[in-house]
Amino acid sequence: MKLHVSIVCVGLVLGAAALAPLSALAHGDVTPQAVDTHTLPPLGDDVRAENPYRGSSEALKVGISAYTQNCARCHGIDAVSGGMSPDLRELDSECMDQKDEGKKKACFAEVDTFYYGITMKGKVRNGVEKMPAFKGTFNQEAVWAIKTYLETRRAGN
Repeated sequence: MKLHVSIVCVGLVLGAAALAPLSALAHGDVTPQAVDTHTLPPLGDDVRAENPYRGSSEALKVGISAYTQNCARCHGIDAVSGGMSPDLRELDSECMDQKDEGKKKACFAEVDTFYYGITMKGKVRNGVEKMPAFKGTFNQEAVWAIKTYLETRRAGN
């Protein structure tokens, strides 16, 4: 009986060890996909400091598609994180609590700048890619369209 229990335990440990690399690959192994932004007003080469598409229904449509293709795998369906990646619904949550409109606007601009930068450059920590860089795959229209979608998914909306 002891030998049987030992064999089962060894089998479970080996099985878990074999599956561990699969779970590690499930986070961050996204191949960036190009986004069709031809229906959006072109923004040119100068990077905008703030989301110029905020509130645009066409940007929302493009953003939903782009998010689903490129971001949902890690950040969750409908931007609801499973806990492995940041919850993007909370991205500008502290801005929402600002009572002063000037401070609120400045907060949104700061978050927009952070969001744009990390989306284009990606995220590497301790030599491990946590998020791919989308520079070269996304134009700024795609980045801002996704941000427009995320703004509709804010916690509490």
